[in-house]
Amino acid sequence: MTRLARMMIYPIKSLSGVNVTKSEVLPSGGLRNDHRWAIVDEEGHFVNGKRTAAVHAIRAEYASGLNSVTLSHPAMPSGDFSFDDGRPALSEWLSKALQLKCKLIENLETGFPDDLEAPGPTIVSSGTLEEVACWFSISPEEAHRRFRANLVIEASEPFWEDRLVGEIGSPVPFTIGNIAWLGVNPCQRCVVPSRDSLTGVPQLG
Repeated sequence: MTRLARMMIYPIKSLSGVNVTKSEVLPSGGLRNDHRWAIVDEEGHFVNGKRTAAVHAIRAEYASGLNSVTLSHPAMPSGDFSFDDGRPALSEWLSKALQLKCKLIENLETGFPDDLEAPGPTIVSSGTLEEVACWFSISPEEAHRRFRANLVIEASEPFWEDRLVGEIGSPVPFTIGNIAWLGVNPCQRCVVPSRDSLTGVPQLG
C-alpha cells in the first residue's frame, strides 16, 4: 500500500520550494503556481542551477497566497517583494545576488516546466530518496532538495516510481487521490543533484 507523503511546488523556477497540502491541476497537467515565475537573463535564457550555480545560495520564503516573497542571500540584506508591484525591485535584487543582469517573468497558465512535452508533476518515492541519500552520505531531506520532485510517494522500495513509466509511446495510467494521471517518461536530471543544495558545491558520490 502506498500513499502520497508530500507535495511541493516551486513558485520561482530554480529557487526554494513550498510544502502544500492541496493543489489545483492546470489544463496543461502541471500544478498551479509550480514554476509560475522564472529568472531569465538579458537574452531571455533561463537562469537556473544547471547554468548558474550561484542560485543555490538564494533562499525564498513565500507569504500565504503566494502574493509576496522574502529572498535572502549570505552576502546581501534580505528583501521582501510583492509579485504584483514589486517585480522591478525583485529583479534588481536578483541581479545583484547573482552578479548577472536578470529579471523575473511569469506564466500563470502553464508555468515554465523543465519538460515542455510532459509538464505534469515530477514523482519520486521515499525509498529512492533514502537510497540516493546513502550514496552521497546526506539526509533524505537534502536528497529531496536536490531532486526537487513535486510529489513524494511513501514506498520503501528504491526506484518504486519506475513502474509509473513504460515503453516510449505507451503511457502508464495511475491515480493519486481522485486524479487520473499518465506516466510518460523518466525525468532526465542534470548536474544539480550532485551539488550541495545550499551552497552549490559539487559532491562526488
